[in-house]
Amino acid sequence: MSRVYLSGPITGIEGYKRQFEGWKDKLVACGYDVVNPAELTSVIGESFSYMEIMQIDLDLLQRCDCLAQMPGWELSRGCNIEYGYALGADKIILKVEDLVNGCTEKSRKRPQ
Repeated sequence: MSRVYLSGPITGIEGYKRQFEGWKDKLVACGYDVVNPAELTSVIGESFSYMEIMQIDLDLLQRCDCLAQMPGWELSRGCNIEYGYALGADKIILKVEDLVNGCTEKSRKRPQ
């Protein structure tokens, strides 16, 4: 597993870009290639509808090995759509904290 799709609430969440960036940085430090949907509008612009963006998100998720769920994902419509897609596509689904903690624990156990 190397490519991870970061799933977290965006709509109506103040400071969501900072939250996504923080988790992305931690996952990259663990050696993962991270797809961060919070960066999408900086690439495609602001003219796309919610459903068009969700379609792009699902296309990106299709190309990932794992769905990493950020805290609060359960209350997000978009995250639940991503979760349903990941289940149907038989993707690995993990809490982002578990991915980061697993990486940190492994690095602590390495002999010096």
